[in-house]
Amino acid sequence: MAKFPRTQVGSQSVSRMVVGTNWFLGWSHASRAKDSYIKQNVAERKKIADILEVFFKAGVDTIMGQITCDPLAEAIKEAEDRTGVKAIVMTTPLLTISPAVPITGFDMDEAKRVLDTQAKLGAQICMPHSCTTDAVVDKCTRTIRKMDSICKMIRERGMIPGLSTHMPETIIFADESGLDVETYISIYNPAGYLMQVEVDWTAKVINNAKKPVVTIKPMAAGQLRPFQGLTFVWNTIRECDMVTLGTMSPDEASECIELSLSILEHRQSDVQLQETRSKASLKSPGR
Repeated sequence: MAKFPRTQVGSQSVSRMVVGTNWFLGWSHASRAKDSYIKQNVAERKKIADILEVFFKAGVDTIMGQITCDPLAEAIKEAEDRTGVKAIVMTTPLLTISPAVPITGFDMDEAKRVLDTQAKLGAQICMPHSCTTDAVVDKCTRTIRKMDSICKMIRERGMIPGLSTHMPETIIFADESGLDVETYISIYNPAGYLMQVEVDWTAKVINNAKKPVVTIKPMAAGQLRPFQGLTFVWNTIRECDMVTLGTMSPDEASECIELSLSILEHRQSDVQLQETRSKASLKSPGR
């Protein structure tokens, strides 16, 4: 299998496919029962490391999520030890939001503790979570209030600043204001799932962004099959942009890697299709 294509975020080389972590930790966006299934059957250090090993060996060495959640940090370390690959971590920490933040700024003591922890755990790229970012997006002034101080603190700790957002305006306002960030996280899928404006509008925002964009939920949190979601997203973003996807098994990881490579290389995928009795007539006799 060919090594996965790469792009650049600031000074850091990253794989264009990014390993998502929701499916490791129990955030299915589907149901409480699905969350429980993930926590009971996937959210273990060894099982996560088994999946990461497949990604790492294929050149997909970039991971995005909240690395302070157990057992993620330990699983990353195990997969690194198995493969000799150093993971590139895009962390998405939370900072407390209060009515005072837009006026007086973030709690700097808390921000220091949070960011020190991210740096200590080895994060190279730090992107405050959408729960933090989107709360301080100001449509009146077209700015992201008080985020400049957080970006400065991220730089001071040797990490590359970015922003995680569910709001297309965040990308536009950060670009307009010259905020010191090197990348953005944005929801993007053909179903428009969890997106705040139409798919074509979101596509325009992503393609006009001044910095590379890390797209998330390409399969609408499992509501689309990989072929539909990945074919759409890979074909409508730029070569500098990334696609984040989560899987619950090593086989799923292998399939998504091969499917994505086939899309990027404009060839038929080697992924074996699933079969049911109703598809028997689609096969040639004797096959």
